[in-house]
This record gives sequence, structure tokens and C-alpha cells, in this order.
Amino acid sequence: MDADSKAARRLLRLTCSVQKYDWGRTGSDSLVSKLYGLNSGKRTDIDKPYAEFWMGTHESGPSFLAKKGGAGGVAGAVVNGSSANGGCGEIVSLKSWILKNPNVLGDKVLHRWGCDLPFLFKVLSVAKALSIQAHPDKELAKTLHKLLPNVYKDDNHKPEMALAITEFEALCSFISLQELKSVLQNVPEIVELVGSEEANRVLHVEMQDGEEKAKFVLQSIFTNLMTASMEMTTKATTKLKSRLHKESQVRPLTEKEQLVLRLEKQYPADIGVIAAFFFNYVKLNPGQALYLGANEPHAYISGECIECMATSDNVVRAGLTPKHRDVQTLCSMLTYKQGFPEILKGFPLSPYITRYLPPFDEFEVDCCILPKGTSSVFPAVSGPSIFLVTDGEGSMLTASHNDAVAKGDVLFAPANTEISITTSSKLQLYRAGVNSRFLQTV
Repeated sequence: MDADSKAARRLLRLTCSVQKYDWGRTGSDSLVSKLYGLNSGKRTDIDKPYAEFWMGTHESGPSFLAKKGGAGGVAGAVVNGSSANGGCGEIVSLKSWILKNPNVLGDKVLHRWGCDLPFLFKVLSVAKALSIQAHPDKELAKTLHKLLPNVYKDDNHKPEMALAITEFEALCSFISLQELKSVLQNVPEIVELVGSEEANRVLHVEMQDGEEKAKFVLQSIFTNLMTASMEMTTKATTKLKSRLHKESQVRPLTEKEQLVLRLEKQYPADIGVIAAFFFNYVKLNPGQALYLGANEPHAYISGECIECMATSDNVVRAGLTPKHRDVQTLCSMLTYKQGFPEILKGFPLSPYITRYLPPFDEFEVDCCILPKGTSSVFPAVSGPSIFLVTDGEGSMLTASHNDAVAKGDVLFAPANTEISITTSSKLQLYRAGVNSRFLQTV
């Protein structure tokens, strides 16, 4: 039996990628920085932002099979997608290894998605707001990738889920029709930007007019807002900031108004500051999750989270960003559904494991918190998994190996692998895998 065949029967340690986007938390304040430093054995820079820790096969930030040696028993690392092995010889990517060992995916996954992981696993450390954005569906993703391959890096859709590690803030989906009417009555700067005729169309729509009519007027006013000139936007954000500061002297500002002032400090004269009034302001407690389908608007604001998604890096942006904006595409692609998004609290698989199951075939996430001196089992499933240890030390036992694990370790588990976990101190880890509803279908 060759080395790859033997490896296909056990857990594989991975060295993973980091993304240093400017919205990330810096140095010791960033969980991403800590995990990346432990995972790679590299010293991180206390002055640089560390935004995202990637675990998976996407070419913009691939994972590699770890080699022995270096800190934590591994060598080799990846920074923003480029490999560096420090003279340890060739590093094998997880994607190329899977191509040579497709059986590790399991028959159902292999038949549906081919020789690749269908999910991308991440940790995010957010210091300031990410862009107002949405992710295209498969059809639009193919079109955008063909037209602008340097901007839209692949042709896949990107449904995603964020599971809060700390308190986590986000803007997500459009507010209800009644809330939008209240906004137009109380935020005169929006009416000045879009015009009173556009605002009145919204104010005179009623629920009995039907969902399609409500979506039509919402799309019209939102597109009008997002395409306002820079001159008009600068004037409106300046007036908004001045008005809110004055009114704060005589009344407490609402949470949304306080948020808008925070966003204005981060992105002065940006239309995204005013657009924030159109979205739900969501606050997640640790252990709560938010999921987003294709063509749904959102912007993460602050906090740290586990994130999982279909294997894609396609983002259509329109505000709160110095990056490429594609306003017309974003405004035309959105579903314009209104109402507060569903918050997932997970459900127990065992006393120590909680599962978060979004309505997407590509992924699910489990959180395992083991107190000192306890153990738990992840039953064998017919698809692949990636495990991330975020705290503590312990061991992961399969039929053929016993692996000591600690904070920063990332391990790939082939399909049909039962894993027992034990710990002598508190241990916390997360597992990303293919959605169990999909795997259980006949």
C-alpha cells in the first residue's frame, strides 16, 4: 500500500492560509492571527491586520498537507495564496491530494461535486465593517467569472453561514415595509438623495398591494440611493452626521443611528453609511448563527466568527469598501426579500456537540466544547470533514491513529471516519462538513 493510500485512512494535518484584509483585527487582538501563527509556526506581525483564516481547497487561499518539523510539528505555510516551505521540499496541496485520492470524499460527494471539497471553512476577525455585498447565484457567477475573471475568481455560488465566537454584529437583508416607511419619515437625507417622488411611492405602498409591488418599489428606491453621485452623497452624509450629533444632545440616538455614526467614521462620505438604514441590524451572541443565501445583501460589522460557505470567493460590492464596486450588478441581482433573518441556535447532537444546519447542501458546522476529563464521538459520515481546534489540548482517535491536538491545529477527515475525542483540559473545536441532510438522502 502506498503512502497516499495509507494517508487516506487517517486524519491529515493541514497548514492553512491567512488573508490580511484591512478590515481585520491587528496582532494579538485577532483570533485569526493567533490561529495562523500556531498553525504555521510563523511569527505574526502585531501591527498588521489579520482578517481571515482559510481552510479548504479554493485557489485564492489553499490548504496544504503539513510536513513534520517546525513549530507545532508542522512546516510550510501559505500567505494570501502563495506557498512558502522554508526549504522543506515540495508542499502538496489538499486539492491536489484529493484529486489523487478521490475516495476520501465519499461516493455521494464525488458524484455531486467532483474531485473537490464543496465547502470552504474560515475564521473571521472583524475590526471594522466589511463591504455592503451579496454573492451571486450559480448562473450569475458563471457570467461574472467569464466577463471579469480577475474580479470574480470562480464560477460558483456562495451561500454562507456565520457562527459567532464573540458578540458579532452584521447588517443583513432588507427591513420590513413598515420599518422602511418609518425610515423615510425620519431620515430626511435619504429623501433628499432619492427625491420625494421616489420616497412617496414607498410610503403609499400597502401590504395588500402584494409582495411583488413592495419588491418593485424597494428595488427602485434602493437603486436610486446607491447610484447617487459622489457630490450628493458627500453632502447627505455630512448633513446626516451633523443632525445626529445635534439631536444626541436632546434625545438618545437609536441603535441604528449610533451604528451609522460608527460607519461614517470608518468610511466617510460613503453611500453605504446611509444605505445601512435599509438593512436589519443583527447582533449575534456567541453560539448563534446567521445564514445567507445567494443574492442577499449583508455586511459584517464587528466581532469574530466561524464562517462556512460553498467553495467560492465571489463578492459583488457596492459600499463601505475601497475595493471594486459593481453597483448596477448588485442592485439588479438582489432578491429584495424583506424581514428579519432567521437566527440559528443549533441543536444538540450529544451533551458536548451542537450542530448548525443551514438550508444548503454544501455544508454544516458542528461546535464541540469538551470540559476537562470528558470525551465525545463524531460518528462516521459519508462525506469529508475539516476540524479546527480553537482552544485547549486533547486527542483525536480513529481506528488506526491517535493524534494529539492543540489550539491552531487543522485536520482533514476522510469520509466514513469515526473520531473519538478526549481531553484532560477544556477543549473547543469546530467541524465543517457536507450537509447531513444531503448525505442522508436516498
